[in-house]
Amino acid sequence: MKKIKVLALCAIAAGVITSCQKDEISNDQPVSLELSKDLQDKLLDAGVNPLNASIETITNLDGISMEYVKSGDIVLPLEKLEQNEYKLGDLEDGNKQYRTNNLINSSNSTIDILGYTGSCCALTSTMQTGLQWAVNNYNRISTRLNFRLTFGTNFEAADMVVYNNGQGGAGGQAEFPSGGRPGKFIQINAGTGSFGGSNVNNVNEHVIGHEIGHAVGFRHTDYARRRCDGSNEGTAGSIGAINIPGTPTANRWGQSGLDSGSLMISCFDGSEDGEFSNFDVVALEFLY
Repeated sequence: MKKIKVLALCAIAAGVITSCQKDEISNDQPVSLELSKDLQDKLLDAGVNPLNASIETITNLDGISMEYVKSGDIVLPLEKLEQNEYKLGDLEDGNKQYRTNNLINSSNSTIDILGYTGSCCALTSTMQTGLQWAVNNYNRISTRLNFRLTFGTNFEAADMVVYNNGQGGAGGQAEFPSGGRPGKFIQINAGTGSFGGSNVNNVNEHVIGHEIGHAVGFRHTDYARRRCDGSNEGTAGSIGAINIPGTPTANRWGQSGLDSGSLMISCFDGSEDGEFSNFDVVALEFLY
């Protein structure tokens, strides 16, 4: 029976589900608070599942600690969520994949992305390879986005920073775009660097490419019924994900029409090739 790994949620090892990884770089256990009804409603308005979501204090590479609402591999700054900045528009009709209402504007089309190599949070060699391959994949697509990848420690100057958060398990997490700019900090769990056996480079390409996808505005392709646990990340109607024309639809009752090869499927199992599906390319070209 094939094991399933959930992106930035819980690892499955030896058939036993382990606890979710921490989000901070420090060794302190994150403080997790329950969400109020108002925040749960705002999460739904953003198309994010409030089930098991929590408020956590996260310290990023800049040393600034902020409160985030964390759900799966998505983290949203609490202050911006309280202001309802992530509220989605009405759903369109048609057979489509899904995005957020927050995209990258044309003045920020060149994205300086940093693979962090500093002592506290350096990407492993396999993570660096995966990042390079993922960036190459994005740059091959005919869009206005242009990723300029460097490796180093000057995260202040970067538009997007990919780093090793030192936590166990395979997966990662990212922020959605905000203010016309991409989500900046992308955390990759330390366990990702060795997950997948001989396929480890492709797995890292997949995980990092997936999290970059969130940072440029993509939702999970299977948001209506997650492949791993069957949960629905948002409801239909005026709340939920915004559809992208020309891509298959996954309904909330099953996986009919689901693009199962999409890079933005919520789960992975170590057999991934790290490449975009044809419909991922259609979605990227439509948005950018």
